[in-house]
Amino acid sequence: MGEKDKIKEIRQEYLTGERALFGCESLRIFYSIFDEGESPLKESRNIDLVNCMFRWKYPLWYSSNIKAIDCTWFEMARAGVWYTENMTVQDAVIEAPKNFRHCRGLRLEDVTFSNAAETLWSCMDITLEDVTAHGDYFAMNCENVKADGLTLVGNYSFDGVKNAEIRNAKLITKDAFWNSENVTVYDSFISGEYLGWNAKNLTLVDCIIESLQGMCYVENLVMKNCKLINTTLAFEYSSVEADITSKIDSVFNPTSGIIRAEKIGELILEKDRIDPGKTRIICREVPDKETNKVVNVNTRMVLERAGQ
Repeated sequence: MGEKDKIKEIRQEYLTGERALFGCESLRIFYSIFDEGESPLKESRNIDLVNCMFRWKYPLWYSSNIKAIDCTWFEMARAGVWYTENMTVQDAVIEAPKNFRHCRGLRLEDVTFSNAAETLWSCMDITLEDVTAHGDYFAMNCENVKADGLTLVGNYSFDGVKNAEIRNAKLITKDAFWNSENVTVYDSFISGEYLGWNAKNLTLVDCIIESLQGMCYVENLVMKNCKLINTTLAFEYSSVEADITSKIDSVFNPTSGIIRAEKIGELILEKDRIDPGKTRIICREVPDKETNKVVNVNTRMVLERAGQ
């Protein structure tokens, strides 16, 4: 190891001024505060941060090989990490919005975002473990995402995301997964209107979903062992293969596929807009005209009682 590559340590420093540690390399920084002064660690390399606090804007831009443990981003540390590669953040509290954009190789573990507005945009190769976030437009246009134990409250999440696998999540989010591609969600709860519009290859497995006009305009929607609670006007203009273990309040103009459910409260098939014969419905309880209205059902539509 040459002199330039030796790891140096900084402890309990109060660092201010623009670009306080610009271009630094091979540093371990402990119990230090970065205050007034933009871009303190811009273009840094091989940095470990432990119990550090960021109080000002743009702390880590164009950096690489960063590890941050027990660190805090305060509200003014907005737009904190952009254009950075190979970064791990553990046990962090992030108050600042607009964090993590155009990053690659990002791992977040036990991280809390109190204001996740416009956070995690256009990032690639992301792993999220036990992340909690509150804010709109979370994870827009990201690619290659793996998330386990995500809790999110905020609308318009995962817009344009590609190649995502999400497990054990709780998502309170309107307009989630719009324009997405190749997304699979396992063992999760999702509540929000207009779920998944304009998506391609959206798969939901062992999920509980509550949505108004959810799963519409989807190309290749797959649902396995899912429950739909208070979900109305589902599947409009979607090609769907759905195995629903509960009642569906209403189904509206699916374009093709097969839908299995305990019961459908209202089945709306407008033959001037779609070909009802391209969708097969299998219910334990076929809609009854007196108690559960069926509108515009074409005779080519297949309605079967389960088990027959």
